[in-house]
Amino acid sequence: MDLYLIRHTSVDVPAGYSYGQTDVPLRETFEAEAATVKEELNKIAADKVYTSPLSRCVRLATYCGFEDAWKDDRIKELNFGSWEMKSWDEVSNHPHSEAWFKDWIHVPTPGGESFKDQYNRVASFLDEIRSCNDNTVFVFAHGGVLACAQVYAGIYEISEAFKHLPSYGEIIKLTL
Repeated sequence: MDLYLIRHTSVDVPAGYSYGQTDVPLRETFEAEAATVKEELNKIAADKVYTSPLSRCVRLATYCGFEDAWKDDRIKELNFGSWEMKSWDEVSNHPHSEAWFKDWIHVPTPGGESFKDQYNRVASFLDEIRSCNDNTVFVFAHGGVLACAQVYAGIYEISEAFKHLPSYGEIIKLTL
């Protein structure tokens, strides 16, 4: 199966904030960014299309002509819990931050999840779609989800996942 992972376009959030599963707005450059994504996807015929239910992904999927894309909670961004919409400066002063920064793979954020938790969600989703007979699948999702998928495909070790975070609007093709 050819899996095309599409990261949402640029968000209208100040730099240095953890927004995770918060439903944040997109930048006013959305149309220009989305047009580039749509142009690339128009060259490929998808058998099935999925999207995170967060509006930043649904909006891009809809713009690209996939308003009926299947929504799946397993492909939401990392849940930062009580750190959602906090600056990294604020997070670094939290009593739990030292443990999380030392082992973000296994240690969950307060009221949220660890990267391993997110990876397990995404792996469950990928296991399920691999069992279908679709040849080409599009997935509109988030940077963390795309990182998890690349770990799942054996491209990166889990400890390297965020060193290769895709750009906004980037399309990554994996063969599973």
